[in-house]
Amino acid sequence: MTLESFNKLDKAQAAKALQRCNGSSTWLKGMMQHFPFQSKDELLSIAKEVWYGACKEADYLEAFEHHPKIGDVDSLKKKFATTSEWAGQEQASVQEANEEVINALAKGNAAYEDRFGFIFIVCATGKSASEMLELLEARLHNEPTKELSIAMGEQHKITLIRIEKLLQK
Repeated sequence: MTLESFNKLDKAQAAKALQRCNGSSTWLKGMMQHFPFQSKDELLSIAKEVWYGACKEADYLEAFEHHPKIGDVDSLKKKFATTSEWAGQEQASVQEANEEVINALAKGNAAYEDRFGFIFIVCATGKSASEMLELLEARLHNEPTKELSIAMGEQHKITLIRIEKLLQK
């Protein structure tokens, strides 16, 4: 849809559309305080402002819960039906990966979640499964506060990409 058609949605429809971009209820509430948007640049700017200004750790963790684990096709289909098409596109390279890489991603995801308490968040668009595995393994050594900051940044990248997809047609 275009920004013009998005702005014509009622607030409930607009909120539902934006929730596909970021699962944080605080982020969504902050975004809806500015609806409708004057331009796509304004929308993207406010998305960043709300994410880094209004959201706190609990909000970041809530947003992370709206993502399937990298390579978890079953989660894509079941739990994340409203974003599965986008997440599937973002993780398309995982479907082409060999079994060794997929198993290593599953093992790495489990170790990451045990260490940090949330799933591995990476902006998967344009990355191969092997690249994501390398990032996962490297980030396992981060301090928790540094890793949360990195994951927040990755979530923001995903949010912006999804807003672009929302307004693509």
